[in-house]
Amino acid sequence: MPSPRLKGPALDLALRAAATPPGAALIRRIAFNDYKMARLLSVPAASLPALDHEPRPIAGGAPRQWGDQGLGTPTPTGHRRGSRELVAAYTDGATKPSDVLAALFAAIDSGRLGSVTFSPYIGLDRERAAADALAADARYAAGAPRGPLDGVPIPVKDEVDVEGMPTFGGTVWRRDALDSDGFAVRALRAAGAIVYGKTHTTEWGMSPVGINPHWDMPRNAYAADRAPGGSSSGTGAAVALGHATVGLGSDGGGSIRIPSSLQGVFGLKPSFARIGRSGDVFGLGTVAVLGPLAQTAAALADFLAATGASPDPEDYACGYAPVGNPVAAWERAIGRGVRGARIGVPRQEWADADPRVADVCLAALRALEAEGARLVDVELEHASVAQGIGVLSIGSETKVHLADFLDEHGDVFGGELRMQMAILGTVSAQEYLHAQRVRAALRRSTAATLSTVDVLALPTLPITAPKYPVGDNRVHVADDEATRLLCRFAFLANLCGLPAGSAPVGMVDGLPVGLQIVGDAWDEASVLAMLAHVERIGASDLPAPLGYFDPLA
Repeated sequence: MPSPRLKGPALDLALRAAATPPGAALIRRIAFNDYKMARLLSVPAASLPALDHEPRPIAGGAPRQWGDQGLGTPTPTGHRRGSRELVAAYTDGATKPSDVLAALFAAIDSGRLGSVTFSPYIGLDRERAAADALAADARYAAGAPRGPLDGVPIPVKDEVDVEGMPTFGGTVWRRDALDSDGFAVRALRAAGAIVYGKTHTTEWGMSPVGINPHWDMPRNAYAADRAPGGSSSGTGAAVALGHATVGLGSDGGGSIRIPSSLQGVFGLKPSFARIGRSGDVFGLGTVAVLGPLAQTAAALADFLAATGASPDPEDYACGYAPVGNPVAAWERAIGRGVRGARIGVPRQEWADADPRVADVCLAALRALEAEGARLVDVELEHASVAQGIGVLSIGSETKVHLADFLDEHGDVFGGELRMQMAILGTVSAQEYLHAQRVRAALRRSTAATLSTVDVLALPTLPITAPKYPVGDNRVHVADDEATRLLCRFAFLANLCGLPAGSAPVGMVDGLPVGLQIVGDAWDEASVLAMLAHVERIGASDLPAPLGYFDPLA
C-alpha cells in the first residue's frame, strides 16, 4: 500500500515520530518498501563491479549519425513560439526586443496567469532587462545580432546566481543579493539573451511535484488543481504560458523533464556537466545538471549552443566532455530526421506506466516508425532499481550539502524536506556504497545496450499531473506517492550521466503527456533530432493553455 499524502497534524505527527528511534525505524521501513530498496540491496555483491570513483559518463559507441535528411528547422505549429521565430521577427523589423520585453512585463503585471494561478517568478530584474533589451535593439538596427538568442527573454530557475538578485533555492532565509552571475547566466548574457527574472523552485530542489510551503507556487498551466512538476516548477510554468520561448532549469532526478511533460513543453537534460554549474546553490554533485525547457526543439539546441559549448573552469566535471565544438552537430541534428534510426524500447520499464499514458507515447513511437525509424526491443539490466539508487545518491548528496544549513536553519525547513532528511539519516554507509556499486553496473549495462541502438525511448512519466489543490497553497505537504511516481523513469539518465529529452506527444483527460528520449553519452544531437522530428510531424501540437501570452501577437 503506498504511503499516504500527509499534511497538517498528520505530517506534524509523522515528524515527531521520525525524531524517535522507533518512529524513524517505522518510517524507514515504509519508505524503503515504497522505493523497492530490498530489491536494490539484495543484488549480489559478487555480481557487481567496483565503485566508480568519478561520475564520468560511459559512451556505448561513437555519436550516432544515421542518414541526414536535411529537413531544416521544424516550423512551430499551433500556439508555440520558439526563439528563432522571435529572432526572425527582430531581423525583419516586425518587432524589437524592447517591445517584446515591455509586452511581457505588461502581461505579467496584468495577473492574467490562467490555470497557473500564482506567478512563476520570485522576482523580476526589470531595470537591467530593459537596458539589455535596448542594447539588443541597437545590435539588430546595426545588422549585427550576436546569434540565435540575441534579444530573447529568458528566465532563470531560483538555483543559479543572477547578479543583483538573491538565490533563495526555494528557501525563505537566503535573502542576500548576489554580486555575480553563475556560469550559465554569464553565457546567456554573452549570447545577447535578456535575463529578466528568476523562477520558483521547490525547497532545495527536493520535490518533483512542485510543492513548496514557503511560496505561492504556480499550478499546472492546464489545470489549476494539478501540480506543475518540480523542481524547475516556475520555469516550466513560464514557458508553458508563453512568457518565455526557452528558460533555464536543472535536473537531478527529472526536474527538467517532469515539469516539461506535465505542462506540455520540451525539455532537455544534457550529458553530465555539459553546462557548467558554478553559481549553482544546489551544489556540484554527481547526478544533477543544468539545462533548458522550451516551446520548441530548436530553442533547446540554441540554448545548448550558448551555454554548453565551452567548459566552466570552476566545475570539475566539465573536463569530462570530449574535446571539440559540438554546436554544428547540434544544429544539423534539428534537420536530421529519423530515417534509419534505431530506437530501443525497454518494454519491462513501460509496464509501470498508466496504460493510457503508455498508449499515447507508443502512438508517437509508431509515428516515428512510419517516418523510417526502427523500434528495437531491449532490456536494461538493473533499470528497475534505478529509482532506489537515485534516491540514495541525490538524497545523500543533498543531506551532506545541507548539513550546516540544517544545524543553523533546520527549524524553518519545510515539513517534507525535514521528513526526507530524517529518512536519509537512517541510511548506512554500507547501504549507500552498495547502491553505488549497483549504479556502476547500471552505467555499464546501459552503455552496452546503447552500443546496439541509437537512443532509448520511455514515457517521461508514468502518470499525468497529480493533484495539488489551490487550497494547499503555503501548506506543508509530503506526497511520497506522487514523488515516487514522477521520478520512476527519470533517474536512469541522471545516474548514467546521459542526455535525455522530453517532447509533448498528446493528452490524457486534458493533461499533457511526454515521451522521453535517452541518448548515448555526449550525444545530445541524436536526442535533439528525435525531439525535433516529433515536433515536425505534429505530435506535439497541443492546445494552448489558458492565459497563453503570444510575444508576436
